[in-house]
Amino acid sequence: MTDRTDDNKLNTIDLVNKNLAKRFRAEKRFQAYGIASICFGLFCLVFLFTDIISKGTRGFFYHYMPMEINLDADTLGITDTSDTDQILAANYTAVVKKAVYEEFQASGRKQKKDARKLIAIDATGYKIQGLMKTNAESLINTTITIDVLVDDKVDFYLKRIGNYGEPGKEYFNEQQLAWIEQLMDKESGGLEKKLNVAFFTSGDSAQSEEAGILSAFMGSLYLLLVTFCLSFPIGIAAAVYLEEYAPKNKWTDLIEININNLAAVPSIIFGLLGLAIFLSFFGFPRSTPLVGGLVLTLMTLPTIIISSRAAIKAVPPSIREAAYGIGASKMQVTIHHVIPLAMPGMLTGTIIGLAQALGESAPLLMIGMAAFIPDVPGGITDPATVLPMQIFQWFRNADAGFSEKASAAIMILIMFLIMMNALAVWARKRLERRW
Repeated sequence: MTDRTDDNKLNTIDLVNKNLAKRFRAEKRFQAYGIASICFGLFCLVFLFTDIISKGTRGFFYHYMPMEINLDADTLGITDTSDTDQILAANYTAVVKKAVYEEFQASGRKQKKDARKLIAIDATGYKIQGLMKTNAESLINTTITIDVLVDDKVDFYLKRIGNYGEPGKEYFNEQQLAWIEQLMDKESGGLEKKLNVAFFTSGDSAQSEEAGILSAFMGSLYLLLVTFCLSFPIGIAAAVYLEEYAPKNKWTDLIEININNLAAVPSIIFGLLGLAIFLSFFGFPRSTPLVGGLVLTLMTLPTIIISSRAAIKAVPPSIREAAYGIGASKMQVTIHHVIPLAMPGMLTGTIIGLAQALGESAPLLMIGMAAFIPDVPGGITDPATVLPMQIFQWFRNADAGFSEKASAAIMILIMFLIMMNALAVWARKRLERRW
């Protein structure tokens, strides 16, 4: 009898040990799957950032060449340097072309055409026009030396010399390649790679060498300003009312369900809503940060309300009870105690919602903010575009120079998002109170 009982105990122990070993192996496999998933995600992230940074850093720099340009009054067509209209309408491309022909010693129609393709003629003309606006009297009939932008294809090729296959070389014939090698000669003062300041100080352009992100950056800034000014007070007020004042009945339950559902609605639906209400019904101007901010306010409100309600719920009931105990009213408890203690969570939710709005493009596409906007907006009612739409437009362009500019703009957008998330973390740590 005892032997049989001992045998049963041994069998049970063996079975338990076997099951434990099986569970341990399953747990190790589960951990291995998790580690493999994390490693795969990190690999994809590193690959993505490596590709973006390698292309984006090229977009921050551009090749220039110093060139002597004779501002001949007859060629420019200027007879009176005090006449602003003559200064603006002068034939600047003619003096630039003449300087290009002399630089490359081009003769004949074909050689001149090949030479013109190496230099950004229009961009140089605008640069000279800017100099003449401020100092035409002293510059007319003189020879000036300025840094001239090379053509975007030349810049693309120069940035990839030494790479396998030398991408971009196929754009040029033998004569043009010889001229490029001549420019690369350091002793002759040919080419210089510099920070592309125009990328940060100018708006969009049809030519990649002239295109910049200032108009899109200011459009994003105005858009976030409108979104913050509307969504923050409305979201906080709605969260406080639902959490502190609203009675618990079927109507408030319906409101809470709809808020949660709105947080999962595709963003393009909000764009259609903005198109139908703000543009078609109210007649607001298209492609403006004002309309874009109104649309993104509708999109970010559910996120702000949900996070703000969670922050209010996290305030300990003892805080309210202590305030009521010394005679504070409901409003005084809410304003002086609940909201200050919940503010870190509220700000975090707001900044996360704004960061989400900053990266949106689908709803803005519906209200016309995908248009070509070369001018920098001066306010919330001026036509504007935003960084995500600018990146989308540049990537659609077949010109290789725009691809580098788009990658550089992505880096700017990512830095903007990192700054906003860092601000959220700082605000939470700064305002957080422990009890």
